[in-house]
Amino acid sequence: MLYATTSAADKRVAFRSGLASGRILRVPGAFNPLSAALIQEKGFEGVYVSGAVIAADLGLPDIGLTTLTEVAARAQQIARMTDLPTLVDADTGWGEPMNVARSVQTLEDAGVAGLHIEDQVNPKRCGHLDGKAVVDENTAVTRIKAAVDARRDPNLVIMARTDIRAIDGLDASLDRARALVDAGADAIFPEAMRDLAEFEAVRAAVDVPILANMTEFGKSDLFTVDQLEAVGVNLVIFPVSLLRLAMGAAERGLDTIVAEGSLTSRVPEMQTRARLYELLDYEAYNSFDTTLYDFTL
Repeated sequence: MLYATTSAADKRVAFRSGLASGRILRVPGAFNPLSAALIQEKGFEGVYVSGAVIAADLGLPDIGLTTLTEVAARAQQIARMTDLPTLVDADTGWGEPMNVARSVQTLEDAGVAGLHIEDQVNPKRCGHLDGKAVVDENTAVTRIKAAVDARRDPNLVIMARTDIRAIDGLDASLDRARALVDAGADAIFPEAMRDLAEFEAVRAAVDVPILANMTEFGKSDLFTVDQLEAVGVNLVIFPVSLLRLAMGAAERGLDTIVAEGSLTSRVPEMQTRARLYELLDYEAYNSFDTTLYDFTL
């Protein structure tokens, strides 16, 4: 009720343990706290907080317009709702080394289990769009070193994302990944890999966990969890998927109102009131205060 019972420290331990387990972690993106509760109920291993989703939710494109404060607030809302580890997209760290350090500590206070910082220039853009630019290796390495030095809980996972594949090719991506690991990154997020062989090459290049981004309409094919696990991927995110599904349903619902004058035909597709209350654990609130839940559905 209200908050998850698992502490942030315990979630971080669980996240590290999961990454070292030899089994791939499936981590869908939550677009709000309620969807995080659903992710947990369905048996997934973690929850992802996407910068693209936060930007879209605010009616903004994913081009670095969201702030640390906005991302930390949403990350805290989501992390408090679930006993699962929460991984958050920290973009470029919102600046250079001192900004990165502050970002890490702010997100740590929000209760996340891990975060990733990328090597794009400021302002960044969606990793599956053309026209990206990345910083030089020294700047990328300095960001990760600052993040690692800033964390207070050694179990907070600092992941390094590199976008250099789309600009300079796979070999450059492998070199950048090695440099980021040498800088202290606990895991590597190689963005926009083209095929399974490229993920396999990253796996061979570094000895830390690696992440696969299975975002729809992007540069990568949508490989299955089993396919990714077979080439050594340790974690797969589905960052925007639930938001896309929800917005698709919302658009179809609005079109139905326009066309039919009511939503009668769409009711069978909706989450029922009873199911919503079940997901919210209304009964637990009732046991705390019987004046809150004194009706029958």
